[in-house]
Amino acid sequence: MASLPTDRFGRPLRSLRISVTDRCNMRCNYCMPEPEYVWLPRGSILTFEEVNRLAALFVEQGVTRLRLTGGEPLLRQDLPTLVALLSRTPGVTDLSLTTNGTLLAESAAGLRAAGLGRVTVSLDTLVPARLEALARSRQHGEILAGIRAAGAAGFTGTKLNTVVIRGFNDDELADLIEFGRAERCEVRFIEYMDVGGANGWRQDSVVSRREMLDRLGRRYGPIVPRPGSEAGWAPADRFQLPDGTVFGIIASTTEPFCRTCDRGRLTADGHFLLCLYAEHGVNLLAPLREGATDEELRTLLRQAWTAREDRGAERRAALPDRGALYQLQTLRADPRKEMHTRGG
Repeated sequence: MASLPTDRFGRPLRSLRISVTDRCNMRCNYCMPEPEYVWLPRGSILTFEEVNRLAALFVEQGVTRLRLTGGEPLLRQDLPTLVALLSRTPGVTDLSLTTNGTLLAESAAGLRAAGLGRVTVSLDTLVPARLEALARSRQHGEILAGIRAAGAAGFTGTKLNTVVIRGFNDDELADLIEFGRAERCEVRFIEYMDVGGANGWRQDSVVSRREMLDRLGRRYGPIVPRPGSEAGWAPADRFQLPDGTVFGIIASTTEPFCRTCDRGRLTADGHFLLCLYAEHGVNLLAPLREGATDEELRTLLRQAWTAREDRGAERRAALPDRGALYQLQTLRADPRKEMHTRGG
């Protein structure tokens, strides 16, 4: 058996985020702020059988963790069918899904029965009016119902992702931790990232990990690091409050973790992205539909990963005058540069 590939910095490929759709039913300012978007052609979207075939090839290259994303993945019809296929893939130790939660209440039981292991729900605020301002959505109640339905369906280890934006929700850090504690979910605060460009990202809107810890320390007392089984590789640094409550912070803007990034991304139309900030991806859809053999596809995957030297977040952090990643006209010309097509 061939040795598993590593990239030019010795990073293995262990985690794959699979986007199943570029569509979403919300319009969050940090991801999809525009009223209209150029969608990927429906005929270019990978079928479940194609996703399953590619996922199995990725697993052969060392991937053990699969995460279904979007857009909003629960908009993809019959998603439990794909979950059932992927859950039977030998070598997959963690099969999870990231969702905005609006459709989770009606989907949780079916996803669990199909073999999904974990869910992560985006929860940027506990204030319904703020959600409406952020995402043009009045479905705050549906999100909370989805979180509770996940627990009722038997999911454990549920995480709540919060993008922290100065002047919007940075006064809710403790409230969100208390909510997570009550619902037996682990909150993960995410520094506001400059992926895309239509969001009008500004450096002064970022609340750094250091500032978050300082604020929470003043509220709760001493906070200590909590190494996990994936310490050094997982995107979130985990911390523990004096009472034992654990939360995470993803500091990819101010303290990037590029040198330990073991994640790839497969877009809904079959492009393999080596970095969230990558300009382009490797087109797997074309050879897949042109009759490429498994060995030919394996060669494409290995060649792409072994040539990888991406450190997108580190390079962005080093810029002296950092602004949005792309201008709006660039995004409109190439929808694959948008956050919602990248399975972030």
